[in-house]
Amino acid sequence: MKKTTVLLLAGGLTAASACTTTQKDTTATGMTTETTAAAAEEVQLNYPETKKVDHVDDYHGTKVADPYRWLETHTEEVDSWIQAQNEVTQSYLGDINFRDNIKSRLTEIWNYPKYGAPFKKAGKYYFYKNDGLQNQSVLYVQETLESEPKVFFDPNKLSSDGTVALTAFAFSKDGKYVAVGTSSGGSDWNTYQVMDAATGKMLNDKLEWVKFSGPSWYKDGFFYSRYDAPTEGNKLANKNEYHKVYYHKVGTPQSQDQLIYEDKAHALRNFYGQTTNDERFLILNASEGASGANALFYKDLADPKSTIKPIVDNFENEYNVVDNFGDKLLVMTNKNAPRYRLVLIDPKKPQEANWKTVVPESQNVIRGISTVGGRIIVTYMKDAASQVVVYDQSGKQLNTVELPTLGTVSGFSGDQKDKETFFTFTSFTYPPTIYRYDVPSNKVSLFRKTEVNVDTEAYETKQVFYTSKDGTKVPMFIVHKKGLKLDGTNPTYLYAYGGFNISMTPSFSIANMLWLENGGVYAMPNLRGGGEYGEEWHKAGMTPNKQNVFDDFIAAAEYLIDQKYTSSEKLAVAGGSNGGLLVGAFMTQRPELAKVALPAVGVMDMLRFHKFTIGWAWVPEYGSADNAAQFENLYQFSPLHNIKEGAKYPATMVKTADHDDRVVPAHSFKYISELQAKGAPGNPYLIRVDVRAGHGAGKPTSLVIQEWADTYAFIYQNMGVNPYLNQ
Repeated sequence: MKKTTVLLLAGGLTAASACTTTQKDTTATGMTTETTAAAAEEVQLNYPETKKVDHVDDYHGTKVADPYRWLETHTEEVDSWIQAQNEVTQSYLGDINFRDNIKSRLTEIWNYPKYGAPFKKAGKYYFYKNDGLQNQSVLYVQETLESEPKVFFDPNKLSSDGTVALTAFAFSKDGKYVAVGTSSGGSDWNTYQVMDAATGKMLNDKLEWVKFSGPSWYKDGFFYSRYDAPTEGNKLANKNEYHKVYYHKVGTPQSQDQLIYEDKAHALRNFYGQTTNDERFLILNASEGASGANALFYKDLADPKSTIKPIVDNFENEYNVVDNFGDKLLVMTNKNAPRYRLVLIDPKKPQEANWKTVVPESQNVIRGISTVGGRIIVTYMKDAASQVVVYDQSGKQLNTVELPTLGTVSGFSGDQKDKETFFTFTSFTYPPTIYRYDVPSNKVSLFRKTEVNVDTEAYETKQVFYTSKDGTKVPMFIVHKKGLKLDGTNPTYLYAYGGFNISMTPSFSIANMLWLENGGVYAMPNLRGGGEYGEEWHKAGMTPNKQNVFDDFIAAAEYLIDQKYTSSEKLAVAGGSNGGLLVGAFMTQRPELAKVALPAVGVMDMLRFHKFTIGWAWVPEYGSADNAAQFENLYQFSPLHNIKEGAKYPATMVKTADHDDRVVPAHSFKYISELQAKGAPGNPYLIRVDVRAGHGAGKPTSLVIQEWADTYAFIYQNMGVNPYLNQ
């Protein structure tokens, strides 16, 4: 066992006093944050011994050691290593006196009804609801908006521990059947079944090895995408190749499904089939990576002789079919419009010269488009916040939809015949609130307000623009209590992503409210690599420009420190997936800037990520070590390969899950092993491995609450802060 000395907070509450009635009453009015005056005691952490193997790879003449290669495979030895690491981590967390208080408060404020916006199918209204602490949300149905809701489908009955999650739920056009997708333990692998909507009974249909798909109905069956069954042994890590599109007819076995499309010449392409609302067209989206660009194919289902034909046969831009107007396709694209435009394309004459622009590109980025009630409803982003504009079908602007404040909109689902639709609005301190939108009159009315057990009015949100290393102005949202003193002592949680054209927009998190009510600052910058300002902003953070993303994140931390929001001793940096890579790079490049680092399910081995599951799809975003020039770029920032012997890194808790088949946990396993072996003593370097969980989607509420309790306890402990010292 490797021993290291860390500082543990002394003088806090005892675990036995964590859940008293008095504590519950006082936290209801808000908690205080104070730095403990008690002395810190030195405690030794005994890390598990992690064996090293003599393995060296040659990358274009550069020899790179990989001593933890053995952690890439799923073996009993690896399972034992995971158990030993978890024991060390849980022992450390269990000694934090106020962890139970945090979990108690989180459980208390988490316990409120959470609703999804209603949607209409076959004349009935459906909506998702979680009573408060249910592991999975339940789907309800009602005949009218005033009638009594009834449970239509309850995913909580699929498993005793809530680890089987609903991933797809698609009604046939007549509402008779529902295609139901589920995943177990957080895996990306899905199983599809068919349910009789009238009786709620599952039919015998069962489709396996579905991945990166969605059921798209056509008549008495649906299109879906899958891979061949993986080889035995390491199903969670095997490389995914040769994606295929099938058609499944209800009541038949999967072995009889009709192969609709495959590409035997290109193993690393994904294909997603979707049908238009009227089931006139089958649209095939083909992609070579996860950065958004795609080719586009179609089949006219109204013509029995029709074959699959290309509309766009290259992978240079994005094309998203929104709907069809008769025999024309309404397509959202960034072709010659980095912030997107809406065009009408005749698939029989797909040349760009024949496209008709319906909604042109503007200064704001188009984030989403719906066609409801004869209108085109366009959601824009302006500096990462939503705006909604309504057009007629010719592209004439009719009006705007009024929103409550700076925040994020989602919804507006429906059909062309519908006269109403619903949307959800949320912001950092604005719980998700559902509004009804009357399309003909352009009137917005409150449909359902979310009530939470926190005083959301006590906080304020501001947006600042700071300067990155190369002079680029980067926006950042900052949330904190009103009247916060800028004295450099406020615990601050800096969270970001920065990649894959994904936009980070204001949203409500009940977990964040615990941080805020303890006097914490929450900061979220919109780094390059994201989609907040369109494709140009995205490309500015892609290979070979990935360092810009890390520079933006570092500059955000420096801004918060310079402006006295916090100090390096009170700053925690966090991110997940691509954001885990971000935190890992931050740690190796500027370890002195933060006290705590929380890389979750991160891409840490930038030389081998493309060899596992769907990792090859990230090559357009990152580059590949198989390319000499790209290898040099990746090697410079790969978190695993830039940990230095004897350097003091922030207190680190790496988070991953044993069933993550998106970013395989070997990334985190190898990273923490290197950190424990090389990092200077003084701060803990731990890994927290969830069992029966995956990349994050569908995680049960109970596991989410425990993870946040552990996360906040770890942060406060290492900042020398006890949020419950006076209670």
